[in-house]
Amino acid sequence: MAGFKEKSVSGRTITTLHMIKSMDLAALTSGGKDSVYAIYFAEKMGYNVKYLLSMVPERSDSYMFHHPNIGLTSVQAKLMGLPLLVEKTVGEKEKELADLKRLISRIADSVDGILSGALASNYQKKRITRICNGFGLECVSPLWHIDPEKYWSDLLDAGFKVMVVSVSAEGLNKNWLGRIMDASAVAELKEVRKNFLIHLGFEGGEAETLVLDCPMFRKKIKVVEAKTLWDGVRGTYDVSKIKEVSK
Repeated sequence: MAGFKEKSVSGRTITTLHMIKSMDLAALTSGGKDSVYAIYFAEKMGYNVKYLLSMVPERSDSYMFHHPNIGLTSVQAKLMGLPLLVEKTVGEKEKELADLKRLISRIADSVDGILSGALASNYQKKRITRICNGFGLECVSPLWHIDPEKYWSDLLDAGFKVMVVSVSAEGLNKNWLGRIMDASAVAELKEVRKNFLIHLGFEGGEAETLVLDCPMFRKKIKVVEAKTLWDGVRGTYDVSKIKEVSK
């Protein structure tokens, strides 16, 4: 089987690709840039993504799972032509892991591994890996410790259209909500990072995103109606109506 294996270099864990036989994967997806780009990246490397798995938290402050516009993963799944399995979770710390385990158990016998879009969160990756180990599955994380600047460049060059749908960090104001990421926006993020030390890839929960288009989508998603919710410190961009548009 092909797989990503980890090794330590100068005290830093990196991920290396071992090109062996292709693996069947189920991809954890929230509809945001990391999980969708991980699917794109893995398929380019020769992996076969058979299922999409989506956790739907009942609270917005889940430790593990993306909340804003999570329902649109069903639209993305249709546009990618992949089956989507969904599991609800109350979103409580650690307890939500049992809900994720229940979701993975539904397809554990028909895949070789679970695909994760983790960038740098040890909290997230360790817990997903532990669950995978319990089922004898590989945990594939192709974006692990990727350089955030290169990541944004590669993602935009590949044709991803990414919208910011949540912000919750100092330096990211209401004007970011609903914004489509481009080179100019990334340049602004770099300036914000200088003053507020945010993670450029939002891995610290500073913001969340929604993928509106990418090479795997048969059509583009166009936001028709949305509402900005802002409490003065943090906010969300809640999409209530979309339409599918031909490319």
